[in-house]
Amino acid sequence: MAVIELLWPTFALVALVFVVWFTLFVQRIRHMRHSPPRPADFADGEAARRYFLPVEMPANNLANLFEMPVLYFALVPLLILTGQANYVQVTLAWLFVFSRSIHSFIHIGPKKVQWRFLAYLVSVAFLMAMWVGFLIDMASVAREQHRVMVALGGVL
Repeated sequence: MAVIELLWPTFALVALVFVVWFTLFVQRIRHMRHSPPRPADFADGEAARRYFLPVEMPANNLANLFEMPVLYFALVPLLILTGQANYVQVTLAWLFVFSRSIHSFIHIGPKKVQWRFLAYLVSVAFLMAMWVGFLIDMASVAREQHRVMVALGGVL
């Protein structure tokens, strides 16, 4: 079982979330210093969105990090608790985190939509592979448990 090894890409994804949050924080503070807000800029949510429009990409990316990655964060404890954390899952986890990092970089930096979309699709493919692998592993475990129950005559 590769429990500790599975935690490293998870720590890296958590670090990415904090890096994006920090980027958002710095860009918003810089924006507020450069263009001090008026009370009307925060009169409602729409006014605040308009005010922060020049620095919206880190906020959008931070929101993205709580969409598909939620499925990753849900899967990691399941892999650990069921004993299915293995090196294939670790490799897929690193590939998922790497592709999410590329997605964040493009989203906040050069803003090339085609490249960002490709990074997004690749990350989803890795995450889907992790879930499909987990499903297959759990089906195998269930099949083996059933085989043992039948062999024992259903005593358990």
